[in-house]
Amino acid sequence: MVTDSFTHQDGYVQPDVDVCALRTVLDGEYAQIRDLVRTNLVAHASVLDEAEELGIDDFRERVRGLVVELAATGQTGMGFPREYGGGGDIGASIAAFETLAFGDLSVLVKVGVQFGLFGGAILQLGTERHHEAYLPDLITGKLMGCFAMTETGHGSNVQALGTVATYDVDTQEFVITTSGDEARKDYIGNAARHAELAVVFAQLRVGGASEGVHAFVVPIRVDGAPAPGVRIEDDGRKMGLNGVDNGRLWFDGVRVPREALLNRFADVTPQGEYESPIENPGRRFFTMLGTLVQGRVSVGGGAINAAKVALAIATKYALRRRQFEATSDTEEQLLLDYGMHQRRLLPLLARTYALHFAQDVVRTDLHEVLSGIKDDEQERRELEARAAGTKALGTWHATRVIQECREACGGAGYLAENRFAALKADSDIFTTFEGDNHVLLQLVAKGLLTGYASEFEDLDQLGMVRFVTGLAVETVIEKTSAHKLLERVRDLLPGGDAWDQEAGLLDSEYHLAMLRFREEHMVAGVARRLKRGVEKNGSPGAVFSQVQDHVIAVARAHVERLVLEAFVDKLGTLPEGDDKVALGLLCDLFALSTIEADRAWFMEHGRLTVQRSKAITREVNDLCRKVRPLAGDLVDAWGIPPEMLRSPDLIK
Repeated sequence: MVTDSFTHQDGYVQPDVDVCALRTVLDGEYAQIRDLVRTNLVAHASVLDEAEELGIDDFRERVRGLVVELAATGQTGMGFPREYGGGGDIGASIAAFETLAFGDLSVLVKVGVQFGLFGGAILQLGTERHHEAYLPDLITGKLMGCFAMTETGHGSNVQALGTVATYDVDTQEFVITTSGDEARKDYIGNAARHAELAVVFAQLRVGGASEGVHAFVVPIRVDGAPAPGVRIEDDGRKMGLNGVDNGRLWFDGVRVPREALLNRFADVTPQGEYESPIENPGRRFFTMLGTLVQGRVSVGGGAINAAKVALAIATKYALRRRQFEATSDTEEQLLLDYGMHQRRLLPLLARTYALHFAQDVVRTDLHEVLSGIKDDEQERRELEARAAGTKALGTWHATRVIQECREACGGAGYLAENRFAALKADSDIFTTFEGDNHVLLQLVAKGLLTGYASEFEDLDQLGMVRFVTGLAVETVIEKTSAHKLLERVRDLLPGGDAWDQEAGLLDSEYHLAMLRFREEHMVAGVARRLKRGVEKNGSPGAVFSQVQDHVIAVARAHVERLVLEAFVDKLGTLPEGDDKVALGLLCDLFALSTIEADRAWFMEHGRLTVQRSKAITREVNDLCRKVRPLAGDLVDAWGIPPEMLRSPDLIK
């Protein structure tokens, strides 16, 4: 371990990180499945080279073959019921997916499409007849499928999809039709080459009435050729993920039997009668989509682990690369001994740890909701919002980290063998698929503005604005009630009216209070702006558009608070010792760097003086110096196989 040359004056004693013990904490209850994935990654490490050496067609076939090989180990089927050949543990399936992100991301996404999207839709939207028909072969990779939701003209707006499924009572079949080029299914993974079946989302029409979007199992290939009435087009080469065969689909009067409807939440009788246990169409739609939240949880976790790969490479490089004789006449200084380099990498390291523990919470919630351990409507809604927010922050974080780490490795980081080229190209789309991040954060904000109110089912902009404007005035915190908010936050800390000026900068309760104050104040502000805009007879849609920046800021503030709470809560469960001290440094660094990054807001709203703002910056710098000697051990604790880091010129 390299000793930091900076001398601390506060009696601080540097902890000695136990890498193996810390890895045990990070791997948690799924250490066994994570180690299986690590073993598989090492066994197939050559795919990292093949991604650069093979042509697009050969690489697609290589990725497909590798996915089938991984399925044979049980790694990819953990989330499916045991009676069909799965592992019966949804949480384990997410943990496996997260860990797979240490390797080639085309393999990760192919696994996600096959077992998460296609398989997840069959499992969560279908019933026993679909499970028996498809799951056994789907789990082994013998039956390949795709998830056909997105359309060229309607990406995030799923309720407005243009594909139509009309029930023909005479033949007891659904007729699937693409209503125009805007309604073609686009960017569909597995569609261009390998999928035999598609789960197709379409507007259901029964007896002349529209019943909204439903999902159908539709054959798209027969003996390798497009099925009758199905047109398939290859999306072609992309920025990255070229081992995944994305394609476009058109349906020209394709007929499927009545049983092709995935009927967990709605069905059509042979006589053409529509039935559903959920009467409200809006609630039915969002209940259906809510069961598919697993994809967002997976993508968020995968992005966080891709960020770990970049940080591990950049940190190891900074611990061996020397530049300029800054502190010695005879030896150049290590990059990570420079204060600016610490500032560039170590707050990102702390945020990655924070997001790791936030992902643990989302994964547990998902497992409990989809396994039926939690069956409350509000818990489901909170999961959907939390998954959306963590996915957004996690994927944006990965994009930022990979870029910063590439730059921190200089010209060497630009070489393909050092992984950054693939990491940048392959992970960039994570901010967009499984929900555009800005759209997802609007979903988070809507939940905050309505308090997950059960009467608020139609989550479109118009419905949200009308609901918010109907809130009682006294629920909107403004000048007259600001003291109530301050009292609630002040209860967390001693210090009277000056709680936020007197609390210790390294007090986690101070950190939490600051982020909670910011969130509650922002929620109140956006609600007030919406209400005021509509009261002035503004169009609800126009009013919402005018405050969208505020809405996104509310959501980000909310999720950052959840992330910090997850980190603090995790620390509270750990035994006293050096590893807890090391994680405490990271938690403080994450919290203070978050406050520092938004200090303009805190100062504008009277929660941060100029002097305290400067003190926070000094503390962040000091925390970086304290974390610096631990950085190598902290990235090693992630357990990334050396074969996944490659980068021979950077880290060896």
